[in-house]
Amino acid sequence: MSAEKMPDVAALERACLTAVPAQRVAFDGSFVVRSFLGGTGRANAASSLSPSDDPELGTRVARIEARYEAQGLPVRFRSVPLDPPGLAAMLSARGYVTKDETIIFVVPADDIARADMDARVLPAPDADWMAVTATAEHQVPARRAEKERAVGMMMVPAAWLVLHEAGKPVACISAVADGDLAGFFDLAVVPEARRRGLSARITRAAAHWAKAQGARWIWAQVAASNQASCAAQQSLGMREAYRYVYYVRPQDKAPAMRFG
Repeated sequence: MSAEKMPDVAALERACLTAVPAQRVAFDGSFVVRSFLGGTGRANAASSLSPSDDPELGTRVARIEARYEAQGLPVRFRSVPLDPPGLAAMLSARGYVTKDETIIFVVPADDIARADMDARVLPAPDADWMAVTATAEHQVPARRAEKERAVGMMMVPAAWLVLHEAGKPVACISAVADGDLAGFFDLAVVPEARRRGLSARITRAAAHWAKAQGARWIWAQVAASNQASCAAQQSLGMREAYRYVYYVRPQDKAPAMRFG
């Protein structure tokens, strides 16, 4: 791991908002409120960008709830280290429960970047990329539709990579480069090719692409419950930067994300 200072939470949160576009975005105090098709949690949740005291927090939470209800979407708050004081206690008192704890891993691009002649870099997901990512358990129809629509919504460089073996697609990943930071998403390996180091290969290939875009740091978000994926990130030298969790209402029956 490089001795260079790791990006802070605020920088990584801004990068997340850029890398995962949403169809509808509004600001309410320190909160950014986002919604899309109800697929990914990150594009369909409210999160804070400042940990400052908020004397209007109660009315703000109620107003955010009403915005999601008006769209027929589950209400989600993504609780990050930038939450205003008292948010977690307030949400718990309103009946919210936590789910989908997520770890943000970070590593210098120089530490893992490696070209791979078997990795194809695409400007948009093709049939092979979609076929591989469809083998991941979290790819429900709404998530798939969001991925397809997000391509034309990107404001920064993005790439979709597919790794081939004997002419067959076996692994995929997507990458979004935003200045010094590049976020990795949708890492998947087809079931019959798992546990052979392919996730590391395509991650390194994606880092090679990201470095060419000027990225100095790679970050990835992984479900804390996904022990295999967490171990894979750590084997590449990735280090935990922070965690976040979703607060949801039981009556909304928001599905688990199970990503990463």
